[in-house]
Amino acid sequence: MFGRREFLAGAAALGLVENASAAVLSGGAADKAVDAFLRTQPFQGVVLIGKAGKPIYSRTVGFADIEAKTPAALDTPYVIASISKWLTSTAILKLVEAGKLDLDAPISTYLPDYRADTGAKVKLRHLMTNISGVPNGFATWTKANPDPDLFKKSFTTAQAVKLWCSGDLAFEPGTKFDYALTNWVIITAIIEAVTGKPFAQAMAELITGPLGLTRTKPVDPPNIAVSYRTLEPLVRQSNERFPFFAASGGYASTAGDLLKAAHAVFDGGFLPPARKKQLLTVGWPDQDYALGGRVKTLFADGMPRVFAWETGRAAGYRSVLGHRFDDQTTVVLLNNTSITQKAMDEFASSLFGTV
Repeated sequence: MFGRREFLAGAAALGLVENASAAVLSGGAADKAVDAFLRTQPFQGVVLIGKAGKPIYSRTVGFADIEAKTPAALDTPYVIASISKWLTSTAILKLVEAGKLDLDAPISTYLPDYRADTGAKVKLRHLMTNISGVPNGFATWTKANPDPDLFKKSFTTAQAVKLWCSGDLAFEPGTKFDYALTNWVIITAIIEAVTGKPFAQAMAELITGPLGLTRTKPVDPPNIAVSYRTLEPLVRQSNERFPFFAASGGYASTAGDLLKAAHAVFDGGFLPPARKKQLLTVGWPDQDYALGGRVKTLFADGMPRVFAWETGRAAGYRSVLGHRFDDQTTVVLLNNTSITQKAMDEFASSLFGTV
């Protein structure tokens, strides 16, 4: 059913939401909000606030590498985890616009070797909304076959789909929400099938290259912030992953790259209006989930305002990319100290001046 959330998201995508004076914080007000957060949370990382793609406030806190005493910097890359889904979804919509994909086509259209019964039921849109019913076979398989050297082994995307993404449906597509990474492994296979290129290359040509995201990579770049499980005692936490996990949560990026991407995708013409509306239309209201990310309503300036709300959590990394549509303000938070995602969301909300 097309309800209030869907209407607001679609209106935001088409620029129909009423403008208002910006409530986002900057200067001394932002400093006070950051200081208040630091009194209660062991945040270390980067805070960046922008308007129309331009920074209006930035602050770095603590260390990217505590042992080496390497301070966090604006250009420090962090793993952005599930914000990768938003980048992947944007790439898919570029392929839809090019006539190479259809969100409502069965996945067997693009993966003819996929099991016929499930492949005829599950649509690309189901995968992107995490409502496909495809079970997380990777979690089941690794629990039954514990292997400390698993991530040292090589699997192709096709092998991963066959091993972990082809089980019996856990529920009928479109009837439940399940944040399963296997949705995105299948998406990776589809992107590779229709482009004829490895996923990373396809993403570079569709997204990171055209947007100028020079510091956004599907593998850990040099000088990436270290992930910490705890600070007392100081314990690092590894974030091993396979290349075919990149679509779901494998990318690393910087605050500046995310600000640039948010402005181009949400405010600019990188996606045509019809594709932007698809990206932002909520498909599972209980989770505020659209395609590869969330769109939700928060109160600012005494009125309900529509925000894109992309978050990421992997190992000790925590990230938020929040964007308010009507005034084109953006908050980017990148952290490496395992604080709760709820705390990160509340921090971002406070910087937007929301209630």
